This record gives sequence, C-alpha cells and structure tokens, in this order.
Amino acid sequence: MKPKILFTATVDYHFKSFHLPVLKWFQENGWEVHVAAQGTIDLPYTDFKFNLPIKRSPFNRRNTDAYRQLRKIIDHNHYCIIHCHTPVGGVLTRLAARDARKKGTKVLYTAHGFHFCKGAPFQNWLTYYPVEKWLSSYTDCLLTINNEDYHLALKHRFKARSIEHIHGVGVDTEKFCPISNEEKEQRRKFYGYQKDDFLMFYAAEFNKNKNQKLLLQAMCHLKNKVPNAKLLLAGEGTLLAECKRFAEANGMKDTVHFLGFRKDIADILPMCDLAVASSLREGLPVNIMEAMACALPIVATDNRGHRELVGDGVNGWIVAANNSEALSERINQISSDNKISTYLGANGRKIIESEFSINRVLSQKSKIYMEQMGETEALKWAIL
Repeated sequence: MKPKILFTATVDYHFKSFHLPVLKWFQENGWEVHVAAQGTIDLPYTDFKFNLPIKRSPFNRRNTDAYRQLRKIIDHNHYCIIHCHTPVGGVLTRLAARDARKKGTKVLYTAHGFHFCKGAPFQNWLTYYPVEKWLSSYTDCLLTINNEDYHLALKHRFKARSIEHIHGVGVDTEKFCPISNEEKEQRRKFYGYQKDDFLMFYAAEFNKNKNQKLLLQAMCHLKNKVPNAKLLLAGEGTLLAECKRFAEANGMKDTVHFLGFRKDIADILPMCDLAVASSLREGLPVNIMEAMACALPIVATDNRGHRELVGDGVNGWIVAANNSEALSERINQISSDNKISTYLGANGRKIIESEFSINRVLSQKSKIYMEQMGETEALKWAIL
C-alpha cells in the first residue's frame, strides 16, 4: 500500500502557483497525494482532491464546517504526513490532526510570512502571535521562509518539535531566465514597446499592502529625468481603479501600463530592464525571485522578505517604504548606467541559481520530510 500525504491550504490555487514540483516529487517517489482546499481547479500530480468550504477570514462560520470535514478526511485516510499552508488552512489542519498525531502522523506547517513581525501593527501581535505560538505545540516541523521569522520562532520558544528555515517555494530557472538582446527586441515589438524604452515591472494584487501608489509617486519624479521610462503593473484588486485614476490625473496614462491578470509573466519579465517592488510586508516574494532569475536588477522597499533577497549594491537596492524620491533616484541610477544594471542583474541570477532554485528547495524539503519520517522509512525514498 502506498504511503499517503495530505497537503492543505485555504485555496487550491495556492498549490497551482507554488507547490506543483513538490506534489510531483511525492508522486514520482511512490506516494499517494491528496489535497484539501477551497476550489475546483484540476491539479496535476494529485490522486485525490477535496473541496473544503474554507474562508480566508478566521471568523467566518463556514470554517467550522471545513474543520469538521477536514477531521473526517484525516481520520479516514491515515496519512503518514500532513503538510499545511496559509494561516487559516494551518489553523484548521493542525486542530483537525491532533488525534492523528497521536497515532504517528507527522504534521508540518509552512509559515509563508508571519503576520506578526518587526514593524507590524500591534493588533497583529495581539491576534496572530498567541494563535501561532499555541498551535506550534501541535506541529512536528515548523518551516519558515525567511531568517527573521526563523529567529523570531526560536526567540519566542515556539514549541514545534523542530523549526527549519527553507528558501521559499523555489524558482524554475529554466522558465525564468535571461534572453538575448535580439530576442528582447523582438518581444518588445510584439508587446508594443520600443527598443529604447526603460521598462520596469511589478506583479502584485492591488491592495494596501502591495502599495503600488508609491511606484506611481516615484514615476511622477521620473517623468523629466527618465522620459522613456514605462511602469508595467500586472494584477487586479480593490485599489486598481484608484491607482488608474491617480496615473491619469498626473499625466501618466501613456507611461504607466496596467496589464491586468497575466499568465505570460515568464515572457514579459526578461524583456524588461528593472523589477520594482513597493510592498509593506513580505514573507519571501516569488515575484522578486523570478525577476532575479531573469537577471533583472531590483529596487524594492524595506521589509523582511525583500531584505532576504536584495543586497544593496549586490543585486539592487532597498529603499524606505514611504520614500518615493529615494525610489526614483535608484531607478534613475540604474537607467543611466548599463554597466551597473548588468552587474546587479548577473549577481541576482547567481543568487537564485545557488540558493533559491526549485532543485535547491526540493533538496531542502526532501531532507526535512525524511527526517520527520525517520531513517527506516526514508530508505524507501529516492534522494534528490
């Protein structure tokens, strides 16, 4: 009989976006893979999928139904490993798996960025910190994706049996990679841009945390300094209309391009000159890692996730989250010096290849899974 593993999260799209390589790895190594989350996406590398009525808000009453269903699923299937993701998914899963742990099931939880962190609102500490610390008692392995969260969990003595630091979800360095100048020119022509346009890219949901307004303010400073600059913003969200109004009111209708939801980011990124990021909080942002894999220099706001990836003068620069002038100055510096741009971009690609590639992260995770199962069970597995 195949060993079984259950992956859980709030929404199934989380797995499509971030975890398909892990699902594939388990299937290829003879495991039966189950996924439980809200949604009806047909996920590959999955033997069974459960659509749960999980809601993002921890106070939604439907989460009680989700908990009951999840507990039945866990009690019926006798999983060897349960790996949960996202805050609400992590809460419900660890509560539902308490009896299963007593029978030998190992429960892992990946914190994709604690909501309580340095600089976070005090309310976040009151709400999320006690819950995460309490639930750590029902966790065999807590996986953190940045150094700040890792040391925070150690400092505050979270009671998980082990606490590990991994390098995020991994980046496909073959899909996201640099292209030749000739290919770059052809892609720009295809997407309607000129050879000498200075293209900046940012993909994120339009919300308060992602802070796109800062980028628009920086563009106001750049209008005269870098007249060929164009800001490409991919994504949707509640603040999209407001950002569009701001751009139009400040005469940037032709220089700020709102791309909407995109499935071709791997095609767009390599033709750009710079990746920018304006968010207030990040765990370990995939958009930055993908840009680095494409050898783009980075200018990003100061938060734990950006600091984990970007070194000043190494592969880009970090600027204060409320300083649009400093942001524009760094953008201007990169736009006016091709040697610096090439140097920073090449360093970013090296960092991703050595630490954050899919193969590197899979290797980290496989060792953790094997440690959780014990050496005897691990001998049955193929080691990456």
